[in-house]
Amino acid sequence: MRWACILLTQLALDGVMRSRADPTVPLVLATGTVPRRVIRTLNPAARALGLKPGMTLTAAQALASGFAVADYDEQQILHWQGFLAAWAYRYSSHVSLDYPRALLLEVESSFGLFGPWPAFEQRLRDELTALGFSHRIVLAPNPAAARVLTNIHDGLAVDQHNLREQVERLPIQRCGLDRESAAALSRMGLKQVRQLLSLPRDTLARRFPAVVLEHLDRLLGLRPVALDCYKPADEFSARIEFNFEVDSHQALLFPLRRLLTDLSAFLAGRDCSVQRFELTLEHRHREHTSLPIGLLTPERDAQLLFEVVRSRLEQVQLPEPVLAVRLLARDLPAFAPQPASLLDERPQQSQPWEQLRERLRARLGDQAIHGLLAVADHRPEASWRREVQGGGIRPGVLGPRPGWLLDEPQPLNDLLPEIIAGPERLETGWWDGADQRRDYYVVRTRDGRVAWAWQAVDGSGPFMLQGWFA
Repeated sequence: MRWACILLTQLALDGVMRSRADPTVPLVLATGTVPRRVIRTLNPAARALGLKPGMTLTAAQALASGFAVADYDEQQILHWQGFLAAWAYRYSSHVSLDYPRALLLEVESSFGLFGPWPAFEQRLRDELTALGFSHRIVLAPNPAAARVLTNIHDGLAVDQHNLREQVERLPIQRCGLDRESAAALSRMGLKQVRQLLSLPRDTLARRFPAVVLEHLDRLLGLRPVALDCYKPADEFSARIEFNFEVDSHQALLFPLRRLLTDLSAFLAGRDCSVQRFELTLEHRHREHTSLPIGLLTPERDAQLLFEVVRSRLEQVQLPEPVLAVRLLARDLPAFAPQPASLLDERPQQSQPWEQLRERLRARLGDQAIHGLLAVADHRPEASWRREVQGGGIRPGVLGPRPGWLLDEPQPLNDLLPEIIAGPERLETGWWDGADQRRDYYVVRTRDGRVAWAWQAVDGSGPFMLQGWFA
């Protein structure tokens, strides 16, 4: 087995930055009570102002101005780590959250699906960058070594043959030992793990806790590492809170796009889709605005979902400025990809039918767009119906049927049309009181059009026009 460790180097900061439209604005995350709030982390724009981690917020405000302040929230760190675990679940069924601010994935069994490690690694990096998370990635034969090697490496891939060499180069302070043991070893003059491994094991066992030798054995793959496996949630729930009041639809589009991108990543990880979800706009004094979203078919494409939500949102009159936006999706059916042609014959500027359909439905209303569904009934008037959500049963193959059926049959003006095919006799409908006994023909009229017409079984009466062939 080979394990990939994704170390999320600034998870708290990335989680806050993702909800901000302008990443160039200086931002600091602070903790503590108001008199002694301390900067925990900050973005490059804030560092350029001379601010540093550990500086009190009061001192930072005396030194510079024009930077934003947000809370350093440990719960949000756990939330984003869980979100990324859901994203990573699409690439491996063994995902672990046992290490803080890191993901461990067993990836060797996934090489057959996603290609060799260099291509697989680049795919992970591209998606993490698109999601807005900084990271370091290392591949190693066991999860403990993969996690520790990310402390000083990025992009390293080791196997069992050169694992010991890489472990021996690790600094004592960065090899994953507890702080007290690392400090005691440093006082002894030991700087690298190589020096530690050269000492007699019985001497180490007498002078240090047993966890020191156990940790070294895990790094070298001599002792197995038991990890809890992540289980994806049964629903998606996400919320973005604004640090100012939003009173326009346009300003809501960026956070909505971020939420729907996160939803798409979550759905891909669980290999499912969404057909109904709820968008909630939170206000200060008024009741929250709830916007239920329904799709004709299950989808998980972020762009399609965004277009639908944007169209629905444009029809909503905001009763009050928005303080936060929440997205909740509980109905998560299995994903069934739509069949696609190898050669895309659509014009370059056109959009897929599914996206156009959902956009029209969002703009015109749920009942404005419908399809025609075939029904298992031989009578032309009862062989189809309008459908919004689909369903029904397709009948078996009958005779030729026109593409344009009239709502009600009309007398055909041609007294004796040219018969091309027929008759096809239909005797049906006795069970519902609408009994029909007709002989249907494919005929050509005097002006050259091809029609579908019927006549009474006994040959009496005129030909009645039922529909036109293209």
